Amino acid sequence: MMNYIAFDDEQLRNQLKPFTFTKPLAGIRCGILTIGEKWEKVLGAKISHLTEDYLQEKFKQISTDNNIYINGSVCPSSSILSLIHHLKDGEKLINRDIVLAIRTSQTLAFPIDYTSFNTVELLGAIPTIEQNLLGAQPTIIQNLPDIYLKNGEQIKADFSLITKGRQSQTITDPFTRIYAPENVFVETGASIKAAIINAENGPVYIGKNATIQEGAVIIGPFSADEGSIVAWGAKMRANTTLGPFCRAGGEVGNSILTAYTNKAHDGFLGNSVLGEWCNLGANTNNSNLKNDYSDVKLYSYVTKQLEKSGELFCGLFMGDYTKAGISTMFNTGTVVGVSSNVFGAGFQDKHVPSFKWGGVDSGYALYRFDKAIQVINETMKRRDKQLSEAELQILQYIHDRESSIW
Repeated sequence: MMNYIAFDDEQLRNQLKPFTFTKPLAGIRCGILTIGEKWEKVLGAKISHLTEDYLQEKFKQISTDNNIYINGSVCPSSSILSLIHHLKDGEKLINRDIVLAIRTSQTLAFPIDYTSFNTVELLGAIPTIEQNLLGAQPTIIQNLPDIYLKNGEQIKADFSLITKGRQSQTITDPFTRIYAPENVFVETGASIKAAIINAENGPVYIGKNATIQEGAVIIGPFSADEGSIVAWGAKMRANTTLGPFCRAGGEVGNSILTAYTNKAHDGFLGNSVLGEWCNLGANTNNSNLKNDYSDVKLYSYVTKQLEKSGELFCGLFMGDYTKAGISTMFNTGTVVGVSSNVFGAGFQDKHVPSFKWGGVDSGYALYRFDKAIQVINETMKRRDKQLSEAELQILQYIHDRESSIW
């Protein structure tokens, strides 16, 4: 029996920080599901993870003598799946110098030494695969903007994956207006009242026990996962994902809230990605377009400086457990690390490292670890959850690393 392991490529891990500070590549949410959840549904099997040592206690690797290692930044497709299952022991599947998968009887370590495996090119290498399967390029999340840029297409792909052969719950509220109801799927326990849902240009998925409050306007592609709430009067633009138990109000467009994250009040969030357990205070806004319409620069954890993103529209990227005070303003292309508390007047710095307390007007201090953990636990307690010992160790590692460079 095949054993599947999602592996982290070292270069891609660095390119996708701050989100990969606290999780493997396959933990990134793009579309309705995380990349790992997509593979589990497609494969019909559980996957484990090969990642950095400090994450391995929480995200364990389980290996056998018949392993297929799948790059955790690659979204599944029929072509990739077919090619993976045609690999022989000791072969790696590559596309444009990115290793997509490896089949091996060995137990690999991070970072993987790719040189010991024979190369199979994605295109045309295996004649038994139908040529129409070989034509499509794989969807790979390589850089921060890829997460929101590819979110719309991944909502569509996940929608088909999740809803195939299933029947949606009926929307019975007489004051809710649905456009293209065939593209709307509602799970059990969801509540929808006096909303406008337009799925003409893409599907809308409403998860189990999710709530769409009065006056909300939703444009597909859109997803609100289990337990999430779209606040009354909210405006949800296309290509937006609310992960499990998120809350979104105000105006949100082409953005992802990963899980247990709140943007409950008015304010704009666009072309942005928020990690888990984040909170944006009332009237927090981000810029997603420079007033001179030039290429947005983003902080790179690879080069340790601002680099051109190649994007005209680019917003906020916020790591897990980070919070922003009321009326906080985030500049175009801002990257904030893990477990920071950002507040104060004026546009914040384009890069705020992990475990920082303060703002551009008052300056930043190192966030005391005990205080940061207390705040996280108080936040999680509201959801009847608490940090595990493995999660505490991960956060301690990140804090210690930030302290050493502070």
